[in-house]
Amino acid sequence: MHQDVVDLRAFYESGLGLVAQRMIRRQLRRLWPDVHGQSVLGFGYATPFLKPFVPEAERVFAVMPARQGVMPWPAGEPSRVALAEDTALPFPDMSIDRVLLVHGLEHAEDRSGLMREIWRVLSGSGRLMVVVPNRRGIWARFDRTPFGHGQPYSGSQLSRMLRTDLFVPAREARALFIPPFRARFLLAAATAWEELGQHWFSGFAGVVMIEASKQIYQLSATRAQARQRRRVLVPMPGTMAPARHAALRDRPRDCG
Repeated sequence: MHQDVVDLRAFYESGLGLVAQRMIRRQLRRLWPDVHGQSVLGFGYATPFLKPFVPEAERVFAVMPARQGVMPWPAGEPSRVALAEDTALPFPDMSIDRVLLVHGLEHAEDRSGLMREIWRVLSGSGRLMVVVPNRRGIWARFDRTPFGHGQPYSGSQLSRMLRTDLFVPAREARALFIPPFRARFLLAAATAWEELGQHWFSGFAGVVMIEASKQIYQLSATRAQARQRRRVLVPMPGTMAPARHAALRDRPRDCG
């Protein structure tokens, strides 16, 4: 079940939420340093992470799941947000260059349906970035933040899931090594926590981030194999149905 959009906004406006934004954005920009001329779509609750792309991308917009609810974004400007079902994204085939999936996959009731829709709208050279709670991390164990809800994943689980849904995992990152507590001294030391975690405790990050591309060749191969496996029944001598065999036997012959 999706979290309510009001709760998500409240978290990202808090001190801990602002720190989480900054740490995840830092890794996101490391993996996506340049999106000039590209279209960027955020699905789930991705708006806290989309703002840095607005000045350089050709188009930036967000879709929020119907069960989650929607809020306008950005503030004070024409809204770039739409509301849609997980399995019915309002975009043409192969029309999006980058898709950022945050607070979406772990709550999806039809995971395969959601991933098929993302596969459909993503361009052939496009990239998908999935951000999910890390199963081994401490953030997944506390429901006081959005990362403590839904289905957490380990890095290997997320990679297998992406391959199952016809994506090719390419690069991985981790973020949120700071404990999910609101103490000021912890929040002030967030950057130090991140640096320490990246070098020594990467397996215990709060979130796993994996970039993936479309597995187009696999889909083509699967369809070709399906055509090859389609059976064609051809009657062999001596195996005709009795009625058909009798009809042929009794048919008048032209003796010339």
